Amino acid sequence: MNIGIIGLPQTGKKTLFRLLTGRTDHDHADLHVGTADIIDPRFDALVEAYRPRKQVRAKIDFFLFPKLEKESIAKGDIFKDIVTTDAICHVVRAFHDPSVYHAYSSVDPERDITTINSELLFHDLLFVEKRLERIAAQLKKAKDERQQKEQELLLKMKSHLEAERPLRLLPLSAEEAALVRSYPFITLKQMIIIINTDDTSLRNDALIKQLAPLCASEKMEMMQVSAKVEAEIAALESPEERKEFLQEIGIAEPALGQLTRLCLKALGLISFFTVGDDEVRQWLLRQGSHAPDAAGVIHSDLQRGFIRAEVMKYEELRTYKSEAALKAAGKVYLKGKDYIVEDGDILNIRFKV
Repeated sequence: MNIGIIGLPQTGKKTLFRLLTGRTDHDHADLHVGTADIIDPRFDALVEAYRPRKQVRAKIDFFLFPKLEKESIAKGDIFKDIVTTDAICHVVRAFHDPSVYHAYSSVDPERDITTINSELLFHDLLFVEKRLERIAAQLKKAKDERQQKEQELLLKMKSHLEAERPLRLLPLSAEEAALVRSYPFITLKQMIIIINTDDTSLRNDALIKQLAPLCASEKMEMMQVSAKVEAEIAALESPEERKEFLQEIGIAEPALGQLTRLCLKALGLISFFTVGDDEVRQWLLRQGSHAPDAAGVIHSDLQRGFIRAEVMKYEELRTYKSEAALKAAGKVYLKGKDYIVEDGDILNIRFKV
């Protein structure tokens, strides 16, 4: 699973990508690829509690795409790459710096969001129109029930896109989703809007409130960061220095951690954990999955020979302080194959092969 980072020139997207992935190389490739740790306070608390010999965070892949300019948009090649991602982060400039030019000569986040969304809608609409032409030509030669169903769905999508609404807002049945699963629709993907502001505006939520109706109407997640502040935090060497700096500026944690968790939400993923003196590890699982699916994420043998899952709830473990206290209180739960794993569950899989 991966996230694509897009944006206009000079929005700070490359800075955020480097901070997320730790990539500091300055190659001139059109597409940058990197891997970021999922920063989850629950994982840190479990590591503190168990003091394991090994600790393994979950990770997520990020693709940084070339800046969206009139030329790259006109050529259309950039859209072919964006299609390969599972979700999209759109970095939007909200910081004011006269020394950094803006593609549209002024800082206006709402305009920039709307402009890029329109380009993505237009990409999908062009594909729909071309596909409809092809289907119409084929149906003239021979009737095909599947193609007729696809034609009906694409006509519905065409009307939806012409109304300037992304395809993620269009309810699709399982059959309809299967019909278009292989098609390069961008607006079907979940979208995260990252407002890159300056340090003086970081604690001001006026812009978030202003953009909330737009994001809600188009089913987009949104958060506010300051790439400048995040870079300053990353430059500090010790955890104590970082903690002191965060207290000084009045924020609870670096925004990059919140961003990685928001990306998981956009991908429809949750975290579960396995713990012990040897290792504390965070795993990722599709939301709504059952316990044997979680076992399979750990190892295929665990899924094949699944018997049951011993489940501890993270918040209860924090309350009772230890596994022994949880067991004494009857708070370790035995769950079978029908159990749907919840975000933050701590699992111990019993199996036999």
